[in-house]
Amino acid sequence: MLQLFCKGLVVGLSIAAPVGPIGLLCIRRTLAGGRLSGLASGLGAATADAVYGCVAGLGLTAVSAFLVGQRSGLGLVGGLFLCWLGVRTFLSRPAVQAAEIRGDGLAGAFLSTLALTLTNPLTIFSFAAVFAGLGFDGGAGKGGAGTLVAGVFAGSSLWWLLLSSGVGLLRGRMGPAMMAGINRVAGVLLCACGIYAVVIGFRA
Repeated sequence: MLQLFCKGLVVGLSIAAPVGPIGLLCIRRTLAGGRLSGLASGLGAATADAVYGCVAGLGLTAVSAFLVGQRSGLGLVGGLFLCWLGVRTFLSRPAVQAAEIRGDGLAGAFLSTLALTLTNPLTIFSFAAVFAGLGFDGGAGKGGAGTLVAGVFAGSSLWWLLLSSGVGLLRGRMGPAMMAGINRVAGVLLCACGIYAVVIGFRA
């Protein structure tokens, strides 16, 4: 079981580490609201990774087939949401002082990235491919799959903790002008990712 957990840990780290729209969002929220805000965003993505990892690990073909069948609609929703976040980020003014972290703010950060990550059902195939490469075919039963998925969640969460902590260290050294520039760049990139998702959704 420990070996399965370690394999899941590596999978979670490798899937979370590439910087995409979720990573960009986590970085921007860490700079704007502090480490807890960035970490909450990352944990939302880690939870979605665990859900899709569970689907792939348990071989729930009916669920995965349904989600993949709805990939066009889900991609459109996720793309439009990214565009909205991009515009909002681009137009936002840098905070003069650290924002007060409240429970509802952290919950909103968590739920938004959870929803964004869940709108990419093709993640299931990424997990299925990686699991197959590791030699996991579900033969270890539900307990084995659960251990592997727990490792995936732990690995993904570890990456978001490292990212939010690292970015948080730089936060105090950035002036308003630099923060405003980061908002502009992040907003444009998020919009670009959203537009790409919408185009792919229409083509699908």
